[in-house]
Amino acid sequence: MRWHRLQYLLAFERFADALRVFAALAGVMLYAGLGDNVRELIPLMLGVIAAAIAETDDSWRRRATALAVTLLCFALAALLVQLLFERTLVFGVALALGPFVLVMMGAASPRYATISNATLLLAVYGMIGRDQHPVTDAFWYQPALLVAGAGWYGLLSLAWNAVFVHRPVRHALARLYDALGDYLDCKARLFEPSRGVDIVACRNALAHANAAVVAALNEARLALIDRLDGRRSRSAMNENLRLYLAAQDIHERAASSHHPYSRLTHAFFHSDLMFRAQRLVTAVAGACRQRAAGLRYQNSLGFTAVNTARHEFDAALAYQRERENAPGRELLTVVEELADNLDSLAERVATAKAPAGQVDEGRLQNPAPASFGEGLRRAAVELTPASARFRHGLRLGLAMLVGYAVLKIVHPEQGYWILLTVMLVCQPDYGATRKRAIQRVGGTALGLIVGWALLKLFPGSEIQLLLTVAAGVTFFATRFRRYVVAAAAISVLVLLAFNQVGNGFDLIMPRLLDTLIGGAIAFAAMRLVLPDWRSRELHQRLADALAANGRYLRAIFVQYRHGKRDDLDYRIARRDAHNADASVSTHVSSALKDPHGARADSKQALAVLASAQTLIAHLSTLGAHRQVLSAHAGNTLLEQVASYIADTLQEAGHALVRGEPMPVDSEYEQSLREALMAMPLGESEPQRLIRGQLAQLLDELPRLRRVGQALVRY
Repeated sequence: MRWHRLQYLLAFERFADALRVFAALAGVMLYAGLGDNVRELIPLMLGVIAAAIAETDDSWRRRATALAVTLLCFALAALLVQLLFERTLVFGVALALGPFVLVMMGAASPRYATISNATLLLAVYGMIGRDQHPVTDAFWYQPALLVAGAGWYGLLSLAWNAVFVHRPVRHALARLYDALGDYLDCKARLFEPSRGVDIVACRNALAHANAAVVAALNEARLALIDRLDGRRSRSAMNENLRLYLAAQDIHERAASSHHPYSRLTHAFFHSDLMFRAQRLVTAVAGACRQRAAGLRYQNSLGFTAVNTARHEFDAALAYQRERENAPGRELLTVVEELADNLDSLAERVATAKAPAGQVDEGRLQNPAPASFGEGLRRAAVELTPASARFRHGLRLGLAMLVGYAVLKIVHPEQGYWILLTVMLVCQPDYGATRKRAIQRVGGTALGLIVGWALLKLFPGSEIQLLLTVAAGVTFFATRFRRYVVAAAAISVLVLLAFNQVGNGFDLIMPRLLDTLIGGAIAFAAMRLVLPDWRSRELHQRLADALAANGRYLRAIFVQYRHGKRDDLDYRIARRDAHNADASVSTHVSSALKDPHGARADSKQALAVLASAQTLIAHLSTLGAHRQVLSAHAGNTLLEQVASYIADTLQEAGHALVRGEPMPVDSEYEQSLREALMAMPLGESEPQRLIRGQLAQLLDELPRLRRVGQALVRY
């Protein structure tokens, strides 16, 4: 029992982060607190925190390179703070330019974005340290301590990742299979054998769950990329790659939609067929979570529930086939296609077997820039007000400048907490900024109350040092999912740590006041400086999705021509389409939260989301059933229709970007519909499925044009 508890603790995703932070902070406390170096405690501790925030999920070799870049950025930022601190005007200009430059650096890759955010954080920490303890030491002394703290944590991190090479990948894969389980649970709600189901609510929930799956797929891919270099012959990495590629195929099959579910529910209302289908999807969702648990805890896997659900669904379908005059008989072909997909989905989850051709190729697209020059070009492309990154960088820089002016006028002593709050609260969109402001203020108030109580209850410095370490560990264990708790923990840490070199009680009111001021400045910047009203940009997100879907459809029909093979080109096209669809989902969610979106027609945003979901669902169905088609006139027609739809989607995307009406050729589309309906099918099951999906895509084009036209007018 004790071993199982320890195993579950070790499998906690934030356990490794918390353990490294514990070791790093404990080392700092032993050096500075128990030795005679108390004045070095604050900068060393802040350096540890900044380095932990800058940590990227790479192999230890790449992490060593990232650590060197991080320490260089930290040193430059800390030295600039020391050199310019007393020069108010120059320092204000640097505060406006620095955040903008660092935010734009993040355009190169996610790794640089993380390092840039942590560099800005360390610069503010340097201001706080200089503000709290102005000393006459050499200008390099405080920066050296900050970098030393960061370097100490970096060494611990390198050692940990050199020993535990595969654990981050396993955690990323576990999160991916958990996300797939959540997605399938949402999908199962569409199979509810009831006529009163709120389909719109189900589809909205499904869109958010799909965005989470796409994000988890991207995280797992990044975790795999660095560790595949030079390790492809190792069985552990091949196993991880196999699980990732299987998850991609599971996602494609789960995202497919063979027929409107409400029609199937209506047709088979007096049968248990849809109920059995729902049970099977729910069982597959549970199997995904079982596989996630197996990745975390090394548990043995059993898929009895999935096998039972498969047999029951197959039996219900066989019974329905035998009833010649049963309602819904004309849709049995669609249900058989659905059954084939669900059986393949269940088998893929149970075996985690990658589709043919994937592991043999074993390549993943690396999103990192190939050179420094390419990174600069990526940043240069974002230098336009049309870029959300550019607007965020400009807002943050101006907000930091305003915060600096306010602290000089209102709160010249201990006022640099204003800048820290501005930096942490100011987010790329309105909804996230509002949420973070509320969480930051609430967490800070809670933390100050707890910190005051701890200072009263435990006046001894030794116990306060232990509590400081505990607060730091709590912060890193909760900062992603429980930000209010994390904000409270870091406030406790600040009070206890600063109490070692001064009076922590004197910091309570200034920190609370500065948090309120900083939150208000960040919120005002979001409202006034190039505000990101996401509803104004829906046309761009939809345009990206249409273009990506067109490329995805072309890649699918290459597979129908030459045979199913999940090679790199196909996986890139599929991932781009799903990323674009997830971007539409998250963008619509943000648009409905901002005031401009609330005033706008919410039905318009939801219509965009519905169109994007419908397209990706039908394309996923075509992708899930890929196989070679024989060469004859009927299949030539199918390719002709697919080519027209792909061309139309890409042209529609270009038209949306230009703000023009989407192209339409009603007569040609009608002729294609008639040709599809007149197409002889014979006994070819693939032809029947492809014809049905292409017909539904053709029917979706007029609705898509109406949505696009509304966006252009808006």
